[in-house]
Amino acid sequence: MGWKSKAENAKRGHRPSLKNWSVGELYQTFPAYVRETICKPNNGYEVCIPFGKAKGVVYHTAIATAASDASGNGIGSIPVRIDAKFTSPTEFHQSLEAFLVPTVITNIPQGYDIPPPPPRSILMNMNTMEEKKDDYLKNNNHESLKGNGTSSCGDEKTIHAWKALERWDLETLANDLEIRERALKCGEDDDGKTIRMKLKHFMKYLHNNIDDSPLYIFDSSFDEDKMAKRLLSDYRVPTYFNEDLFHLVGERRRPPYRWFLIGPERSGTCVHIDPLATSAWNTLITGKKRWVLFPPHVPKSIVKGKGHVRKHEDDEAIHYFTVILPRIKRSAIESGGFGRYEGFECYEFTQNEGETVFIPSGWWHAVLNLTDTVGVTQNFCSQRNFDDVWLKTRTGRKKMAYKWLCKLDDQYPHLADRARELNKRDEFVLKYDPVEVEKRRKKEEERKRAKHQSKYMKKNEKSSSFNRDAKRSKVERVVSPDFS
Repeated sequence: MGWKSKAENAKRGHRPSLKNWSVGELYQTFPAYVRETICKPNNGYEVCIPFGKAKGVVYHTAIATAASDASGNGIGSIPVRIDAKFTSPTEFHQSLEAFLVPTVITNIPQGYDIPPPPPRSILMNMNTMEEKKDDYLKNNNHESLKGNGTSSCGDEKTIHAWKALERWDLETLANDLEIRERALKCGEDDDGKTIRMKLKHFMKYLHNNIDDSPLYIFDSSFDEDKMAKRLLSDYRVPTYFNEDLFHLVGERRRPPYRWFLIGPERSGTCVHIDPLATSAWNTLITGKKRWVLFPPHVPKSIVKGKGHVRKHEDDEAIHYFTVILPRIKRSAIESGGFGRYEGFECYEFTQNEGETVFIPSGWWHAVLNLTDTVGVTQNFCSQRNFDDVWLKTRTGRKKMAYKWLCKLDDQYPHLADRARELNKRDEFVLKYDPVEVEKRRKKEEERKRAKHQSKYMKKNEKSSSFNRDAKRSKVERVVSPDFS
């Protein structure tokens, strides 16, 4: 079978009720939407806060503080934009991640996050600043690779640059003999079974489809395959996000957390929150993506567009961005800030090649591929979002939570203490704690013993009652007068 047959089979499995995937003919109208979006000023940043900033949320305070800092990078909007050349991971952790501030970081794939640059305050106090900055970058292996020019993302590379910059453009992937035969996940059927297509077939589909919302490679199992595992060597976890506490439980036990992405234009992901309150980073190597973000305090019913999705309308990413989202914002403005739209906030922006987006724990987000794209994303738990992740994990992954707590006792005892504090505060009992398991075992034994005893007593009582009735009947027969 050719790529067309493979694609049709995949589409039938993924959405069997949808007979015509191009019924809206969005392939004709989408280019105009893309042109309009790309031409928007300020990198496509759009903010919808019709009633002022919500009170009592930490990210606004953090942004205001950073914006007033004379050494800041013009911080003042969401997401904040920083450069890996001049902002250290420590600065990011303390000023942005700790306050759940969405961030766009440039120059990570080019290798400028290794080694960590000095604090901005030191750089700003240097005499002959530009010259000193250049000297520092060269002395710390940030010097550009001479002779290799610029990367596919436009900036000069360092010796720490990702191999993905050379290997993850569309043409190279299509001809990559190591992975083109690898079947990658591009959907699920109604029973949750994975639907796959070989990369060579998917790349043909990517270039030739006219579907309104095309299939999207979102593969988390590439590390299990000898051929596709090479993709792991094409990139590395940025130093900004290299603390991932879930690694303590091992690859087998932890939930899926990293995905290789190939998205045709018009494909995307519907609005959602990342699982177990994890944060995420998403690096784009090829193409452009459109993002929308909602803070954690915005209700799910608002974010999902309840009441705005009309009969026979789809809720795929392309429909969400082009139809549903404008309705949500319009209703928010018309509400006057009362009712369920109180405190409404919404942020949109465009992610370009070479940029890494940080999505904090609890933030709603959706993504639409404006062009054909290739990238990678990972979810993680750090010390900054540990509390929220623990609260979700202890109920969502009960067995893993106990194993994780044991590992934290060994390597992060202060976090283990914090987890137990949260459990005590909420009167929460870990299901797989050996002490609790033993308590449940004894309780179950007592229950069974009581049940057996009750059954035995009822049987004896029934037997005694039967004997009494039999004896009474016999007596009655003996003493009853004969009237015959």
